[in-house]
Amino acid sequence: MTRRVLSLSTLYPNAHSPQFGTFVARSLEALAAREDWDVTVINPIGIPPIALGRYRALAQSVCDGQENGIDVRRPKFTLIPRFGGRVNPGIIARTVLPLAKRLHQEMPFDIVDAQFFYPDGPAAAWLAKQLTLPFSIKARGSDITYWGGKSFAREQMLAAATDADGLLAVSEALAEDMVELGMPREKIAVHYTGLDRDRFRPLYHAGLRAQLGQSLGLPLSNDETLVVTVGTFMQSKGQELVLGAIASLSDARLLLVGKGEDDAHLQSLARDMRIADRVHFLGTVDHDLLPVILSAADVMALPSAREGLANAWVEALACGTPVVIADAGGARELLRSPDAGTIVRREVDAVAAGIKRVMARGSSRQDVAATVEHFDWKHHAAELAAHYERSISR
Repeated sequence: MTRRVLSLSTLYPNAHSPQFGTFVARSLEALAAREDWDVTVINPIGIPPIALGRYRALAQSVCDGQENGIDVRRPKFTLIPRFGGRVNPGIIARTVLPLAKRLHQEMPFDIVDAQFFYPDGPAAAWLAKQLTLPFSIKARGSDITYWGGKSFAREQMLAAATDADGLLAVSEALAEDMVELGMPREKIAVHYTGLDRDRFRPLYHAGLRAQLGQSLGLPLSNDETLVVTVGTFMQSKGQELVLGAIASLSDARLLLVGKGEDDAHLQSLARDMRIADRVHFLGTVDHDLLPVILSAADVMALPSAREGLANAWVEALACGTPVVIADAGGARELLRSPDAGTIVRREVDAVAAGIKRVMARGSSRQDVAATVEHFDWKHHAAELAAHYERSISR
């Protein structure tokens, strides 16, 4: 028997932002690849009443379609930037309901799923009630650590968690954060990320760094320590701390992968520190290029203040590159071997010392990659299917 899930996710790739929420897409695509589950995604797109700049481009580019085995629908809802957080769950739910009802009438769903706890979770809870279906909500990190700190969001999240038939967390640490917030521990299952093992694997060979340097137009040498940081440019990710560490490591070069609100600040900081010639902003890179960058690097440094269990950590380790990270989210669950890297305080000197410590250990890329050999999408999908079955049978 084939089961059907209706997944509500504000985090999902689209034509305008193809790298946005790729981890959600990979998870649901892995489930859809099974013969026993059919997946429909409703990816609500928030557009302000007056759409300018990136919002105009977003509004013009998004569309529905069959994407890697998944039926993806993208209804637009009215977004009030900076001030809509309190009401977004209700607006999303009311916008999505007519579509969800029609799809459910055409071919009934077995369960409603939310891929992020806020605003997706409360919206999915209301949809499930209208459709008289069981529902599940997944927590990923900032939805708990950030939105859970806002009383208006916390109230809605706790109500949704109470009514949910099942809850997921990307790490044990995040599950404990959910319990501290007031969510029932007996409903929470830990569901680690998957991994594309064909793509993320050690690619190291003697000429890899030189080839990468040539393709990027950068002076990359095997004689220097190459550090990479992968993540959205925002204060909580800790790129500023990594820049400070690079300033104190005269033989180190830094590749920054990503973009975000701190972009201009970080570039200015690199100039002020007089390390702009050793710091390179690569922007958002193609997913096929990322494993090459990670494999060419000696260290991946990402001392985040908040995480669930960052995909960037797992992907770096799978490429044989040890990580220097802060004690956030599932860091201790991931770094159970010294080969995987080190956990440091969120201080410049501590990050620099961590990079030195990893370099001094000199673990082989095969040993580093072995620390995440249990991560893969097929196993991830099997656990997700089992969780949905439990939620349906409650």
